[in-house]
Amino acid sequence: MHAHAPPLVNPDEVEFSAIRAQGAGGQNINKVSSAVHLRYDIPASSLPDAVKERLLALRDNRITQEGVLVVKAQQFRSQDMNRADALLRLQQLVDSVATAPRVRRPTKPTRGSMRRRLDSKTRRGEIKSLRGAVRD
Repeated sequence: MHAHAPPLVNPDEVEFSAIRAQGAGGQNINKVSSAVHLRYDIPASSLPDAVKERLLALRDNRITQEGVLVVKAQQFRSQDMNRADALLRLQQLVDSVATAPRVRRPTKPTRGSMRRRLDSKTRRGEIKSLRGAVRD
C-alpha cells in the first residue's frame, strides 16, 4: 500500500484577517496589525468527506461549534510570514488526519502462550503453598 499525497488545502477557501499581535512590541505595537487569524470552514471545504469527518472529530479547541477552524499566527513581525505560518499549520493539521487510523483486529493468545501462563501460575501456587506453618 503506497501513501498518496494528503489532500491539499485550497487557499481560496481560507479567510484571513489581520489583527494586532499580543505581547511586547515596543513602539511598533499599536500601529501594526501583523498577527493573522486564519478561518477555515471545514464543512464547506473541498476536502474529502472522510478527512472532514476526522478533522471535526478532533478535540481541538481551535475548531468552533460550527466547524470553523481558527488558527492564530503571531510568531513573525511581518504579516506575510504569519499568513504563511498559519497556512502551514492548517496544512499540517489536515495532514495529521489525512490517513485513516489502522483498524485493530483482535487476536487470540496462542496455545503455547496460554499453556506457559497456566504452568507458571501452577508453579507459583505450589511455591506459595509450601510457605506457612509446617504440618506433619
